[in-house]
Amino acid sequence: MEPVLRRHFLAAVSAAAARPALINVREQGAAGDGQRLETKAIQQALEACAGAGGGTVYFPPGKYLSGTIYLKSNVALHLERGAVLLGSKNLEDYPATVAQYRSYTDNYTERSLLYGENLENVALEGGGTIDGQGAAFQGAYQVRPYLIRLVGCRKVAVSEVTLQDAAMWVQHYLACENVYIRGITVASRCNANNDGIDIDSCERVRIADCDISSGDDAIVLKSTSSRACRNVTITNCVLSTAGNALRLGAESHGGFENIAISNCAIYEARLAGVALEIVDGGVMERVNVSDITMNQVGAPIFVRLGNRARRFQEGKAKPAVGRLRNVILSNVQAAGAGKTGCSITGLPGHLVEHVTLENVRLWFEGGGTREDGRRALPEVPDKYPEFSMFGVLPAYGFYCRHVRRLTFHNVEVYAPKDEERLPLATDDVEDLAVAGSSNLGGA
Repeated sequence: MEPVLRRHFLAAVSAAAARPALINVREQGAAGDGQRLETKAIQQALEACAGAGGGTVYFPPGKYLSGTIYLKSNVALHLERGAVLLGSKNLEDYPATVAQYRSYTDNYTERSLLYGENLENVALEGGGTIDGQGAAFQGAYQVRPYLIRLVGCRKVAVSEVTLQDAAMWVQHYLACENVYIRGITVASRCNANNDGIDIDSCERVRIADCDISSGDDAIVLKSTSSRACRNVTITNCVLSTAGNALRLGAESHGGFENIAISNCAIYEARLAGVALEIVDGGVMERVNVSDITMNQVGAPIFVRLGNRARRFQEGKAKPAVGRLRNVILSNVQAAGAGKTGCSITGLPGHLVEHVTLENVRLWFEGGGTREDGRRALPEVPDKYPEFSMFGVLPAYGFYCRHVRRLTFHNVEVYAPKDEERLPLATDDVEDLAVAGSSNLGGA
């Protein structure tokens, strides 16, 4: 063979060898009728794709009933529009899978519809739907599978799919790196603990352009292990929830660092719009929340440094009180907030530090009395953190206690005329600055 022809031939062979596989689940025996259990056929498709060096497992339109599917490195699941991956209603179709990486979630379920651990280059994509049929599962955590659980994985991409009706959390990413979640729809209010997205002890995470309606917290960052959740961005999301819309905590063992949240619209959130919580040790620092609009929320803002001190693993010592510092909330508007008010609270000797609120407009339900304004609130250091944990607050806008270096700049809070509490009440607050906020007492 001539040298030039040989070079072209070798290049063609190399390109063919590098071309990723495309495996249609129908070719592996899946019927897509929604009646027969097709776990085996789907798993065979993943194994074949991984064995070919990676590529895409393709689901054409149809309904594919399945139990647990074990994902593979370098393999994407592509659900075409009109394709529905249905979770089985039989718990026996979800084998208990104990993660090698240990965290407090060991106490939750060990079952899931999609599972992967220590994988790389994993993707879920397409315009199709993953439906957990979660209303079929009743009882404690252990008998309700996650929809998606990835542990210790790297380079994870989830895009465009619809995730609905999980029995437990919709999706749990634990100790993962380089996670990108874009353009997904979550509709899951069929069972308890229906968190929309759980980012847990992860690094380098981007969440963008998502529409979430969830029965529990919509987007929640956790650190259920000693590893911090860090370098996370959340942007351009629309959120509605029976829990908190944007939450850091309550599990906080490893803490949270370098978190940026922006450009989100929140509506009909039963609890807090933004909840920032350290109660199981750990450090929260360098958190920016900006350009958030809310309507009909329990409380727009809740910041809590507490001391629940829950162990993340059996045999470990209880964590010491953590730290919460260097937080900026800017360009936040809320209408239809409840009567309780917002709170920023630490503990005696353990102060929340360096919190700035700038360009904030909040409208509250009002209706508080003078007696509410005179209430002495208990410390309750170990109580589960929620905006309602102290009851109706002494201020209809912000109640702040055990805080150092707190700044309100151009902050306005409003309530109906029947409100008898003050807009701002403080206790043990050092270095308070109020500027451009006329009804908080600023110049």
